[in-house]
Amino acid sequence: MKRIAVFGGSFNPVHYGHIGVARRVMEENLADEVWLMVSPRNPLKEQSGLLDEGIRLDLVRLAVADVPGVVACDFEFALPRPSYSWQTLAALTRTYPEASFSLVIGSDNWLLFPKWAHYEEILDRYSLIVYPRPGFPVRTSSLPDNVRLLDAPLFPWSSTDVRNRLRQGGDVSDMVPPSVAERLRNLPFFQE
Repeated sequence: MKRIAVFGGSFNPVHYGHIGVARRVMEENLADEVWLMVSPRNPLKEQSGLLDEGIRLDLVRLAVADVPGVVACDFEFALPRPSYSWQTLAALTRTYPEASFSLVIGSDNWLLFPKWAHYEEILDRYSLIVYPRPGFPVRTSSLPDNVRLLDAPLFPWSSTDVRNRLRQGGDVSDMVPPSVAERLRNLPFFQE
């Protein structure tokens, strides 16, 4: 079976931290592919300031164009909104029965995981890969057998930081790939 790690998010916009996590999943041989699943509407996040889903998907495609095994994915675009991970994983399993799926989440989300819809169902059916986020430590001794803490550095970038710097007219070339930086500079959204 092909092992696919689903790394969902708003990617508003995608940055080097997202790409770094996906690469680490591949380097640790935790998946054959990592799908950066662009969520059209996350039920746990504020929607104001959200770039159009098509633009976010295009930015992810640009960001991973040369990253082996990492794929931009729009699967959730055809699902009911808001997007719930348990529904997405169930739909993926039905659509791709020849694949096995795991879920990639940040340690901030792992600490909130009991608040997720159908979180017990996700834990029963799928493995999770938790990546470290600054300020959200996870004790590996407390993790269930099917939850693994990714051996990855704490990446200093966030989508909020990228947006804020763009709004201030700053350069984001240290935060995002060159093709993404170029596209972001040309978006009227950030030329307020």
